[in-house]
Amino acid sequence: MGFLSHRVKRSDLEAGDHIYTWRTPIFAYSHHGIYIGGDKVVHFTQHQNLSSGDSTSFRFSSSVTDVTADCLDFPDCGFRKHTSGVVMSCLNCFLGDGSLYRFEYGVSPVVLITRLRSGTCTTAKSDPPEEVIHRAMHLLQHGFGKYDVFSNNCEDFALYCKTELVVCPRRGSGGSGQVSSVVGVPVATILSLPLKMFVSNPVVLGATAVVNYNLNRYASDVGVRDDVVKVEVEGVAAFHGNLTAGVDGGADVAGDRPKKRRRNS
Repeated sequence: MGFLSHRVKRSDLEAGDHIYTWRTPIFAYSHHGIYIGGDKVVHFTQHQNLSSGDSTSFRFSSSVTDVTADCLDFPDCGFRKHTSGVVMSCLNCFLGDGSLYRFEYGVSPVVLITRLRSGTCTTAKSDPPEEVIHRAMHLLQHGFGKYDVFSNNCEDFALYCKTELVVCPRRGSGGSGQVSSVVGVPVATILSLPLKMFVSNPVVLGATAVVNYNLNRYASDVGVRDDVVKVEVEGVAAFHGNLTAGVDGGADVAGDRPKKRRRNS
């Protein structure tokens, strides 16, 4: 366990793990997915296939950089349904030139706050691996709604597969920790501005901004926020407002309105 993220070896991976890789050298953005075993990863992306009907050529987006891969090792690498942003790729293509990291679940609030960067762990507990893989494979067939970098991105997808939790209502940001990190900096700065009227010491002002930043990151964690619900996988695409997300004939994937269950406190 590191202060920034948790790097692992490929031999350490287990089916159902939430993995990620940094897309920029300054740890500004990471791409997340669910490892399903057999060196394959299911993840949520922004772009459609570069070539329809060609399952070996695909493009997935980190919303900051795009990675294009032509995989010759796995015939089904890049498989996705035509209208879905969920794709299955091999581990090599998922990582690109990046290193492998594993997202941690069930960490203590102290660990969460002391991490220099959100989007690497959560206080929420993971469901059993078989449930995680079932959700990932179901969403590969039926989609996860429309990709949105702030409210429904690759980290939100992986968090959902692991916990069945989604943020409701989706008027603001989703459960992505990396979004809370980016948003948290200006928020912490703004919250610290009134203090300048009474304190001129830059050390005190800086410390106050850091405290506000960490409190915002903690409050945004899906394991503690009170605006999350559990939505069964058959209804999650409809929950995201995509009632015609079924890729076969445009059927409603839920068959009805999605069933919501409040998470246990």
